[in-house]
Amino acid sequence: MAEVSAEARIEAPAEKVWAQLVDWSAYGEWNTTHTSFPKGGPGTLAVGGTFQENLKLMGFPAEVEWTIAELEPARVLTIRGKGPMAVDLSTRYTLTPDGSATTVRIDGAFTGAAVALMAGKLKDSATAALNESLRKLGGLVA
Repeated sequence: MAEVSAEARIEAPAEKVWAQLVDWSAYGEWNTTHTSFPKGGPGTLAVGGTFQENLKLMGFPAEVEWTIAELEPARVLTIRGKGPMAVDLSTRYTLTPDGSATTVRIDGAFTGAAVALMAGKLKDSATAALNESLRKLGGLVA
């Protein structure tokens, strides 16, 4: 298993950060691993909803079938997915209001046999991607 996380304080209220986070048409403007939604982003944001995403991590393209596992608007979004080579993924976005700003934390996990072979490189690459994504997200909403 490879677990990754990143956190940043963004100078914007949680509702504004959330609106950008779930603006699927602009998702690629800040999420550095995202390449496309082959069938569009989630039609309805609800627990149990599914969507497909094409992404690139460590230079490799992958298609992931995501399921929304937890949803608390402007606070928490957890998605769990199935990727290539029997890799399971999870991503949790947590927004914590901090005065007029918001602390945004992203936690991710990768499990599966293929992950064991490259856990160190995957962890480094994914952590760098999360930090860059938070920087870009902050730039869009601040």
